[in-house]
Amino acid sequence: MTNMNNKFEADTGKILDIVINSLYSEREIFLRELVSNASDALDKRKYLGLTDKKIAISSEASEIKIEVNNKDKTLSILDNGIGMNEEDLKSSLGTIARSGTKAFLEQIATNAKDKKPDMSMIGQFGVGFYASFMVADSVEVLSKKAGENQAWKWSSDGKSGFNLEKADKEDVGTSITLKLKKDAKEFLEETRLQFIVRKYSDHISYPVKLHEIDKKDAEIKTLNEASALWTRPAKEIKEEQYQEFFSHIGAGFGKPLLTMHNNTEGTISYTNLICIPSTRPFDLFNPDRKSSLKLYINRVFITDKCDALIPSYLRFIKGLVDTQDIDLNVSREMLQNNPAVAKISKSLVGKILRELKKVSEKNADGYKSFWKEYGAVLKEGLYEDAERKEALLDLCRFSTNENDDPISLSEYVEKMPEKQKDIYYISAETKDQALASPHLEGFKSKKIPVLIMTDAIDQFWLPMVGSFKEKKFTSITQGQINLDDLDEKNKDKKKDDKNEKEKKDKEYVDLVAQLKVVLGDQVKDIRLSSKLTDSPVCLVADEGDMDIAMEQLMAQRDTNYKGAPRILEINGDHSLIKNMKSLLSKKENNDLVSDAGTLLFEQARLMEGKMPADPAQFSKIMNQFLLKAIPN
Repeated sequence: MTNMNNKFEADTGKILDIVINSLYSEREIFLRELVSNASDALDKRKYLGLTDKKIAISSEASEIKIEVNNKDKTLSILDNGIGMNEEDLKSSLGTIARSGTKAFLEQIATNAKDKKPDMSMIGQFGVGFYASFMVADSVEVLSKKAGENQAWKWSSDGKSGFNLEKADKEDVGTSITLKLKKDAKEFLEETRLQFIVRKYSDHISYPVKLHEIDKKDAEIKTLNEASALWTRPAKEIKEEQYQEFFSHIGAGFGKPLLTMHNNTEGTISYTNLICIPSTRPFDLFNPDRKSSLKLYINRVFITDKCDALIPSYLRFIKGLVDTQDIDLNVSREMLQNNPAVAKISKSLVGKILRELKKVSEKNADGYKSFWKEYGAVLKEGLYEDAERKEALLDLCRFSTNENDDPISLSEYVEKMPEKQKDIYYISAETKDQALASPHLEGFKSKKIPVLIMTDAIDQFWLPMVGSFKEKKFTSITQGQINLDDLDEKNKDKKKDDKNEKEKKDKEYVDLVAQLKVVLGDQVKDIRLSSKLTDSPVCLVADEGDMDIAMEQLMAQRDTNYKGAPRILEINGDHSLIKNMKSLLSKKENNDLVSDAGTLLFEQARLMEGKMPADPAQFSKIMNQFLLKAIPN
């Protein structure tokens, strides 16, 4: 039965238009994508054949063929891989995952502004097949799935939809035939095809053969080396070959930030060929995203969903691991608890962290780029991987209130004043928000650097890690910090400062008492601040309470979450506070002082990004103050 006039989903049609018209300048990549798809199909058949001998295929019999028909102006790519049935053809060629589609369209829009098409997007977003329409007026896919008797034919002109019908095909596998456009005849030329295959697909472990079928006695030629790239000595591999390999596995089109090609021998032997892409994938922080590191056993692809192979905080790593020390017949489920996989993982993660350490020491600019893209993900390891805590802390970089460029924790500790015992930090959604915080004022005045934490994961790893080189991590928005204790001046001066503080506490005892009555249980306590210099007030979390930034995260997840009352710190040197103290000496001014205290409290809340506790009352009191400030 023929299924006529199947419409492309709306987003798929949009992508086809973009691929055909916007990414036209790099048309040769269509062949890279089709050959890569054929290679993946062969990998799948070989893996499934391990447990199902009926569909098994030997390495010797596995091949990818390119057929040229100059007379008909057609180009065909054939493979004897796993094949596709009706459902596969509909799902794979009739639609694209909506999440990926959206990201693809957004990325295209960004690149369009820069007028720099990024061809890596083709492979990254799973739209490689559609690149065929850059060179073809129509495309026909004939496929028969291994283990099934019925073959199917998919055909489309790439405009409005596709046809899908039953067909006859003797052998298992897929053939894709392109009816080339008039201006795409170059892709019928042997030298052109050989150049493209060697450029993009030389690493493919299956032979890619060329056959000009309309030429009598035409020789069938192998266009690639047909040996797995990772099995070759690193010294024999050119940089561009590595780059094309990484393009093939979806790591991006440009130069990776880091490439690692190692052969490890010992109780467990393995080869790794991995990289860190120069830009992070669009879904890096998607909760469902897992590592896609490929596992091969004796050059047979097993899976790219082995979570035990690499921890989630290294999920940005792309590439593969190949080993001989795991049974080929092992199930994917058993791999998660396989001792050999665990040993490979431990060794591989150690290699990656050591290599990143080298980059941080020898290539500051390169590591800066890495940290910008992946720092937030790497910090997840501080929460998840206690065994490698020290190694990960060495790799971490943080901005401070004094430095635009991130610094290491070791650099921070080295520059600490002698009397400073803790590593101070402030958490905020953005760096600008942190720098605007009144909590920083005293630290700025005393030139004490404060680390700026802007990643959500910071609120989880900081209390778990606790310290670095015996220096405790301390939030400047939590607990009581006496900056006078950090003063390097003489003992007599410190004694004077202590006496001055005690004197000031007595001076403000009445104002503090009045504010406690006014604010009631809205605050946990009210006290004079040692860190405010410009602002009149700020809110502080008590020593045992949740940090303000963590509380904000909890509130985002649960709108009913209220949190604990905060401590209100007041600046005894600020003119507003001094004036409030003076006014309080006369009872008739009590209401005025109370209203001012309410406004200052709400101001402190606003500085935290919170709405006033009672917006109507806040507005009323504010209007009263404005009327007094702006009389008739």
